[in-house]
Amino acid sequence: MSQINLSNLQPAPGSHKTEKRLGRGHGSGRGKTAGRGTKGQKARTGGRVHRAFNGGQTRLSKRLPFLRGLGNQNPLFRDDYTIINVIDLAHFKADTQVTPEAMVEKGLLIPAQARGLIKVLGDGEIDRALTVRAHKFSASAKEKIEAAGGRIEIIERKVYEKTKRRKDEKSATEQGAGE
Repeated sequence: MSQINLSNLQPAPGSHKTEKRLGRGHGSGRGKTAGRGTKGQKARTGGRVHRAFNGGQTRLSKRLPFLRGLGNQNPLFRDDYTIINVIDLAHFKADTQVTPEAMVEKGLLIPAQARGLIKVLGDGEIDRALTVRAHKFSASAKEKIEAAGGRIEIIERKVYEKTKRRKDEKSATEQGAGE
C-alpha cells in the first residue's frame, strides 16, 4: 500500500454508506412521498413527535409534580448531611471539644462542609472522652461516645417561620371569632 497523504485520503472501505436520495422521482424507488407515508404529522416538514409525547395522554413530566412523596427531591429543599464516623474522631486528643471548625483543622472536612449540616455515625470505635458537637448523631454513635466518657452536643438549626399561616393558627382564630 502506498503512503497516505492529503491527496489520497479516503474513508476505510465499507465504513461510508451512500446516502439514500429521497423524493427524486418514481424511478428512484423513493419518489412521491419519499418513504414518509401519506399525510399526518410525521409526513410534514419539521414534523417530529416530541420525545416526551405520550400519545395525547398527559406526559410524565407534567404528572410528576403532583405525585406524593417527591417533595424532597429538589436539592434546594433537601437536607444534605456530611457524614463523620466515630473512628474519625480518633484524630483528636482526649478531653477536646470537637466542633466543625476543629474538624476542618484536622482535615476531616472542607470549610464548605463545615458550614453545612453534619451527622456523626457509629462506624468504628473510640477510646477517649470527647465533647462532640454536630447537628445529628446516630444511636450507635451516641452510645459509643458516651461509653468512652464523652458527651454529645446537638447544634441547633435555624428554623424560619412559614410565611403562610398554619392550619392550627387558622382554627384558633376561627374559634375565637365564633365565640
